[in-house]
Amino acid sequence: MIKGTVAVVGRPNVGKSTVFNRIIGERKSIVDDMPGVTRDRIYGKAEWLTQEFNLIDTGGIQIQDQDFGDEINMQVDIAIEEADVILFLVSATEGVTSDDIAIARKLNRSKKPVVLAVNKADNESLRMGIYDFYQLGIGDPLPMSAEHGTGVAEVLDEIVRLLPDKKLKSYDGMTTFCVIGRPNVGKSSLTNAILREDRAIVSDVEGTTRDAVDTPFRYEGRDYVIIDTAGMRKRGKIYENIEKYSVLRAVSAINRADVVLFLIDGEKGVREQDKHVAGIAHDAGKGVIIVYNKWDTVEKDDKTMNEITKKIREEFKFLSYAPIAFVSALTGAKVGNLIPLIDQVHDACTMRVPTNVLNDVIMDAQMMNPPKPHNGKQLRIYYASQVSVAPPTILIFCNEPELFHFSYKRYLENKLRDAFGFIGTPIVINARKR
Repeated sequence: MIKGTVAVVGRPNVGKSTVFNRIIGERKSIVDDMPGVTRDRIYGKAEWLTQEFNLIDTGGIQIQDQDFGDEINMQVDIAIEEADVILFLVSATEGVTSDDIAIARKLNRSKKPVVLAVNKADNESLRMGIYDFYQLGIGDPLPMSAEHGTGVAEVLDEIVRLLPDKKLKSYDGMTTFCVIGRPNVGKSSLTNAILREDRAIVSDVEGTTRDAVDTPFRYEGRDYVIIDTAGMRKRGKIYENIEKYSVLRAVSAINRADVVLFLIDGEKGVREQDKHVAGIAHDAGKGVIIVYNKWDTVEKDDKTMNEITKKIREEFKFLSYAPIAFVSALTGAKVGNLIPLIDQVHDACTMRVPTNVLNDVIMDAQMMNPPKPHNGKQLRIYYASQVSVAPPTILIFCNEPELFHFSYKRYLENKLRDAFGFIGTPIVINARKR
């Protein structure tokens, strides 16, 4: 379970991105072997000492039309607002600078827990110089080298120690779903349309929703909770200009939801930012429904829906399993179809397939299309078992897991979908040597 959020802050050229990549275990931006997934370096998941936490790289937040000082200030403000713990990065090679002092003052006023890490402390001489950083008033400076990996463990130990022990609301026996999408796609309007009452503020100004709102409700004998994605709490045009920021605000809602309604603006169509937001739901293993909103504003004929569906499938190949719903939150058209669809997806996410039936399907698939030999070796699948749900996770026992090519994994996934449906949910297939 995600324990909290950590933000990496600091002036330019102190190694924020290197530290970010080192902690999340990636040398480059997060990637996916599925075509159509766009990744961005602003957000990642990290794990240390069995504790999972979200990591924000504020260096990935680009603020346009602002001078350098304002940009740093805004990134620090975002970190303060979003993070449970702040990792304040300074440079051993450059020593204490005026920007470091300014950032430290801001962080001290925030009353948030701060870990002070002195990066680029690559040798004994530089490590001895870290004592100058006590003047920042943050606490004990911890020497590290993100490039070489030294000192990173000590920094992570301190981060995990400071992470809060959050108590999440329990919604046992209720289906939880959230509404995500880039700013101004109609998230609050759709929430209101589903609830049939104005429970969230609706506005044409991007970034209106300030806080996550959990609203329990009952529909035809079943209990649900709708989580409206939080927008930005602070005022000012500069926040509305940070489009990547919407990704951060969707993360906590996705983590707490069973099913994700991913909204696309029917007036403006698919944008690159949509892939960032949808990619997080996919990575989290959540059930996903693609909701094409503002359908009432689209000029259409009998071919329009098919054409748009084809375009969505091309743009979001990694969400090929997600059903597409065309609605108008404003008029309420077809919104009533969403709850039954949410039920379908939730049931698919939590479906358990009997082991004997699962093995029949896997073995039939193997007989119909045996894996191709690789370097003279043949993959042999002996046995399959479903080990968890949400998402359904299948463990394949075989002779050589390295022979289990992703293309054959995808073939088996398609066969499982043909046999059991699994509408709206990703399927995780892992191989293990018998």
